[in-house]
Amino acid sequence: MTRQISFFDGKEDFKIRKPIRLIEFFAGYGSQSKALEELSKWGLKFQHWKICEWAVKSIQAYKDMHFENDNTDYSKDLSKEFIVNRLFKWGISANYNEPMTKEQIIRLGEKEQRKIYNNIKATHNLVNIQQVDGWKLDIVDTDKYDYFLTYSFPCQDLSKAGLGKGMEKGSGTRSGLLWEVERVLDELNEMGKDKLPKVLLMENVPDVIGTTAIKDFAKWLAKLESLGYKCYWNILNAKNLGIPQNRERCFMVSILGDYFYSFPRTIPLTYKLVDVLEKNVDEKYYLSQKAIAGKINSKVKVSSFDGCLPQEDGCCRTLCARDYKDPKCVVEPIACELRCDEGIRTFEDNVMGTLRTIDACGQKHIIEPNMKEKFCDDLIEQGKVQENDVIRHSYTSSRIDSFHIENKENHDCCATLTTRADCLGIVVKDLTTKNKRLASMVEDNKIDINKVQAIDMYNQLVHDEMHTIKTNIDKGNMTAVTQNLRIRKLTPKECFRLMGIKDEDFEKVAKNQSNASLYHLAGDSIVVAVLVAIFGQMLDNFDFNEYIEEFYKEIGE
Repeated sequence: MTRQISFFDGKEDFKIRKPIRLIEFFAGYGSQSKALEELSKWGLKFQHWKICEWAVKSIQAYKDMHFENDNTDYSKDLSKEFIVNRLFKWGISANYNEPMTKEQIIRLGEKEQRKIYNNIKATHNLVNIQQVDGWKLDIVDTDKYDYFLTYSFPCQDLSKAGLGKGMEKGSGTRSGLLWEVERVLDELNEMGKDKLPKVLLMENVPDVIGTTAIKDFAKWLAKLESLGYKCYWNILNAKNLGIPQNRERCFMVSILGDYFYSFPRTIPLTYKLVDVLEKNVDEKYYLSQKAIAGKINSKVKVSSFDGCLPQEDGCCRTLCARDYKDPKCVVEPIACELRCDEGIRTFEDNVMGTLRTIDACGQKHIIEPNMKEKFCDDLIEQGKVQENDVIRHSYTSSRIDSFHIENKENHDCCATLTTRADCLGIVVKDLTTKNKRLASMVEDNKIDINKVQAIDMYNQLVHDEMHTIKTNIDKGNMTAVTQNLRIRKLTPKECFRLMGIKDEDFEKVAKNQSNASLYHLAGDSIVVAVLVAIFGQMLDNFDFNEYIEEFYKEIGE
């Protein structure tokens, strides 16, 4: 469900005329701040005013991305006991789900305790939304500044991946934290209309206006309108705003006063998934044969396949915060050199797939693959995958049939990143051969690694089928080239690029995070380009296409 503006919505189009003081509830690493920072190039002025974020890893990421140069020791005159008690009172969380106990905080050690305290102070963090009072937002001088408040409240109880507990007021669910925002706004309203933020921005999964939650959304909408806000909502997909990720999210812009707002128009997806991939990926991101076989043959049930087969729009599925547990992977076609020996020729190490061979007497042989190899061969031979297709590497044998039917991802666009973003992989080309002449022939496009071909290395000829080997010269120089699948995870940097984060900012965050944390942070965030487009509608001279062009110039090696 979307809402379109009408001629009766507001007296004038809202435009930013004052410097912005930004308040971010459920801040994460600060996608909203990053979007406004990008818009500063078009004359927008803003300040980091307050944030509300309780997760220790997200607090660290926010500090590193936005306050990298703040090395002030805010805790130097404070005792260890005071810091422990303050962190406990603030309600910091180590797992994104619940506050830490005092015993857990004590076990962190003094060095870590002081680091967390300093990060909170540096980022102007109010920490736990349940501990925030309206007056703490310090909204003053509204004649000089416009205050923007963003709230991307937890989606776990709304999304299809959750248990559908909903966001009903008083339910105690994580998604029900929305009503803490209501409490804060009520407190501000009691202090005076001039204490309310000028603009509110909500972001959540599309299910926030779905069948289960629509009644509660309507109550929220009515509440905002009673406070004097005009509200406009729409479902936007990152793939329609320059980023090759199939990530739908519901956004609502609420403006205090008699204004109207129109959401940004979609643009063609000029840049594809291949444009965000790293050119040189460490071997550690590739799954071993044993790891892949273990996942395929596992009896443990996992979520249904998230995407391997092409879909019409060419995007990657949504990255998720839980992707660190089952990484998103890539399937890699490999051009392999297969030398003729006496009898059956074999693959080099770590190569998968059915090998159709021929011996010195011209007799054909087939080396039977295991189930994993059959599955990969089927994807290739039936044309179900191609270079840059995104797949999910964590799956079971019982789900293969449904995998073929249900997944329709296109190789130009990534699946939706979740907090388990590292369960996605990508199909990439890789020539695995030590033969320089073969490599040269592949590079010169003399062979097609999308099908099995035979190459006469001596005469530099290519054959569609292996012919009978007649002489020792033939035997020594005849090579079979076949395409295979190799699977690797999407790297953390690739995931951050798919969230609209430039490499420079990724490096800032990565220095104090594990890969698992980076995957979680990416999947739990908001695509910056979408936020840029939303806020950019409030500027007179903003050019979104120019922003997208600049983004792609600044990523990559």
